[in-house]
Amino acid sequence: MFKSFLGVVIVGLFALTSSSWANVSKRGTSLASFSSVPRPAIDNVVDRAYELLGKPYKLGGASVDQGFDCSGLLVYLFKTQANIVIPRTTSAMHRSTAATIKRDALQPGDAVFFRGNGSGQVGHVGLYIGEGKFIHSPRPGKSIRIDSLANTYWKKNYTTAKRFYAVR
Repeated sequence: MFKSFLGVVIVGLFALTSSSWANVSKRGTSLASFSSVPRPAIDNVVDRAYELLGKPYKLGGASVDQGFDCSGLLVYLFKTQANIVIPRTTSAMHRSTAATIKRDALQPGDAVFFRGNGSGQVGHVGLYIGEGKFIHSPRPGKSIRIDSLANTYWKKNYTTAKRFYAVR
């Protein structure tokens, strides 16, 4: 009996330290791709994104008070709603070790990436919300909005998606 109890305690401690370690993040590299979070936390990320519709774009912005640029929006959403730390810039998110997701396997909460300004380089990110749509902070003079991946511009410039969480 005591050995069974001790075994449960040891397994519990291992699980606790493993999940704590998964949330550790190094500068420029995110280990968030290994974070296992309950599905409701990711649902909260998406729900909060809807609440931010209409907030203004602000270059370098990552808060409700400042406004948001595209990557700042995702950084804010994942940190405040799911306690997941992701890289601050679009290019760093794209280069991260987070799982790359095929377009036909997108789930709400995935980050979707696009080429920007005709440069061929990834320069924009949004949050996939399901049904072929995403929420993003597009550019100066615009506000957070919903767009469709089927839109000619976004379809042409879509590059890939990343999942910064693993659902448990």
